[in-house]
Amino acid sequence: MTERPWLAHYPTGVAHEVGEIPFAHLPGLIAKAASTYADTIAFTQCMPNGMNGSLTYKQVDALSDDFAAYLREVVGLEQGDRVAVQMPNCLSYPIVAFGVLKAGCVLVNTNPLYTAPEMIHQFSDSGARVLVVIDMFAGRVPEVKAATSIETVVTVRIAEFFPPVIAGVIRGVQRFWNRSLPHITVEHTGLQAALAAGRGRKNDSSPQRYLDGIGPETLAALQYTGGTTGVSKGAMLSHGNLVANTLQMISMCGTFMRPGAEIVLTALPLYHIFAFTVNLLGFFHLGARNILVPSPRPPSNLKRAFENYRITWLTGVNTLFNALMNERWFVDSPPRHLRASAAGGMALHQPVAVRWREMTGTPIVEGYGLTESSPVLTFNPLGGTGKDGTIGIPVPSTDLRCVDEDGTPVAVGEAGEVVARGPQIMLGYWQRPDESAATLKDGWLHTGDIAQMDADGYFTIVDRKKDMILVSGFNVYPNEVEERIAAMPNVLEVGVVGVPDDMGGEAVRAYVVAPQTPPTEGEVIAHCREALAAYKAPKSVRFVDELPKSPIGKILRRELRATAVTSTTASIATQGRELS
Repeated sequence: MTERPWLAHYPTGVAHEVGEIPFAHLPGLIAKAASTYADTIAFTQCMPNGMNGSLTYKQVDALSDDFAAYLREVVGLEQGDRVAVQMPNCLSYPIVAFGVLKAGCVLVNTNPLYTAPEMIHQFSDSGARVLVVIDMFAGRVPEVKAATSIETVVTVRIAEFFPPVIAGVIRGVQRFWNRSLPHITVEHTGLQAALAAGRGRKNDSSPQRYLDGIGPETLAALQYTGGTTGVSKGAMLSHGNLVANTLQMISMCGTFMRPGAEIVLTALPLYHIFAFTVNLLGFFHLGARNILVPSPRPPSNLKRAFENYRITWLTGVNTLFNALMNERWFVDSPPRHLRASAAGGMALHQPVAVRWREMTGTPIVEGYGLTESSPVLTFNPLGGTGKDGTIGIPVPSTDLRCVDEDGTPVAVGEAGEVVARGPQIMLGYWQRPDESAATLKDGWLHTGDIAQMDADGYFTIVDRKKDMILVSGFNVYPNEVEERIAAMPNVLEVGVVGVPDDMGGEAVRAYVVAPQTPPTEGEVIAHCREALAAYKAPKSVRFVDELPKSPIGKILRRELRATAVTSTTASIATQGRELS
């Protein structure tokens, strides 16, 4: 076996290394695409009712220049200052995000659904001086601004850059029908006014002057983790990290990504690292048309986007693909122009993958990565050489290993923690040197994920270290149990966690969403025992209407565990009262 067995399984024409990176920073990548595809439509925002607006590559480039000038010339930011951006998928997002990068500042992506305490933590930790926020969620800003370093607030409308009549209709519905626009009591500037102010202050040398000294090692973004291992912390992603990962991802897709010919549906939020790198940067570099959907929930919000545009690519998570295949309109008329789909963010269940291929007649492949790796580390090759149930093979210029507790590589087929190195690995955690040192060791990123590598170099995630369930001394990995239950008829979603066991240790519990003719608890347990060792089968099953999810649709096991612990503790307390 060679040290990098996966290289033998790269698609024809895919280089083993990304080679010399042609861009010193992200604005260089953006400028090249804007020049190459100037008059092509870059972004179309599609609302659930089909109302839409679009911007060309040339328009996005010019408007983001205006915003860069606003930040530097009007607000007075310096190179390296942080700018928090808090909005759903909309036409304003690429303008603002690209403008922040062109200004030589640092982008701090923020979930628009965050509560005030979550915003205060992220803005205080990052030291952000400017907040660009969608006006629908700006009601929290007064409390947040008073408790953070935010000095300047810029507000964005959901229908910004739409044709005036359409924008007016949407604004009227928000104001008078939905009453979804809070009164903003802090001083703020509308995006259009900010752009006009920047346009009036910029000159031909402005964009380049802002980038003096910016290079591959310069910090580009603080991408905050989901807080699954404690307090949310900012992964420091450099310009080089993000440029390299963009090119790695495109290279791995080979001929399935055609320059200037793709139309990608972006349902995942652009503020999440997966969509940010793959959908925003990757498809912009390719000259694709990006169909932006502000919210994919409910799945019917995607109906008009699929009907009105010749979608060729879709990225998503397991729950999104599963949800679409439970929509009558999607089943009756699957997308006719789709070429491929990519899944990430959580495990792609094999029953979902098989059904998706059958329903759409197109490939769906799973990749793997983390916020700390910009994010893509592995990808299943397109074109028939991938392996179902695996996360694929490392992308070019990337090494992966499975190691034991001492950091020693384990044998082929044995489970161990995934460690990775490559040009996409973060600089470290913002202002957390101890946690950075614990995660980055001798150039290797320790992911906290448990996986196995086969003889061909394909990796299979067993589970997160922290999600492992210890049953009578035996390790149980939730992914394996979830995959088994997901294959049952009428099961829409499933989450498996460990709960305190009255005999000591933990027991397996499954939370199941089955809206139509659900199986019984006994049937679920029996189904698992047919293919799994008895200790892996759930000891209890709870049927629920929905499962807690992250903004990208990833099932949050930590919240299920918290619910399980609370209910178990209450049950034990009740039993104690009954016995006394």
